[in-house]
Amino acid sequence: MYSIFSISAFSEINPKITPKLPYTFNIDKDLLLLNFDLKTDVDDVHTVTALDLILKSGPFKHLNYFAISGTYGVQSGLYVPANHLLDLVFKQNWTDAHMQRQQAINDTSDRIASNLASGGHVWVMEAGQSDFTQQLMQHLANSGNPVPKNKMVVVQHSDWNEKETSQGALAFVKQHITYVKVPEGNASANGTPDFNNAQFKVKNLENNQLPSADAWHEANKVSRQYKGTNGRYRNDAIDNGRADFSDLVEVVWILGITDVDTVEAFFEKFNTKP
Repeated sequence: MYSIFSISAFSEINPKITPKLPYTFNIDKDLLLLNFDLKTDVDDVHTVTALDLILKSGPFKHLNYFAISGTYGVQSGLYVPANHLLDLVFKQNWTDAHMQRQQAINDTSDRIASNLASGGHVWVMEAGQSDFTQQLMQHLANSGNPVPKNKMVVVQHSDWNEKETSQGALAFVKQHITYVKVPEGNASANGTPDFNNAQFKVKNLENNQLPSADAWHEANKVSRQYKGTNGRYRNDAIDNGRADFSDLVEVVWILGITDVDTVEAFFEKFNTKP
């Protein structure tokens, strides 16, 4: 069985984390955007697959979300194609900014405008750079749907991601919408979970008795194929068959998820049959 927890238990932002907002994620009204650069590190592949467990859990089965792949900025290197994995986890609820960027901007902007019109907030997991977010904002403004600063929250955890964002785009996003920087997800005891573990074997997650076995089988296949190939980044943890879904700390912060400070704790909470 899943651990017993309620939506209300998830509504308080972890007090150890410095940023504070006057509101928290409202699962009945708010939209969560999942932005993945998928370039050139395969850690996003692990983040997508860890998300599958959250989306299947009781409190978040009806989460209003939309995923976007290819939201990279100015970094060099090759993209990590993972469309089959994205289909497995997100079904039809994602769009491809790598192959069809303008269509992705249109699709995502429609989701944002609709949600804002209904009175909700939009929250962005920035698992990469903010160039795509800036393009969304400009597209919405040009379409007559400018985003109020207090209605859209972008959450970032990585200094590297900020450095690989076009500086004009980053400055624009920070100026015009609510931008939150949470502590790094590759380190422990800093206020967010440590989701980079050089000991945890992800091969074990392919066990057919576990709820995301198919997704982890595909994620491990994609990781083996693309980690360090053709100049892509060679992630040490994933290269050794271990776990790195560090970008997920942003979702944990947004949704107010507690008791998942380590990789082991995350899977203990979410990786069981309902």
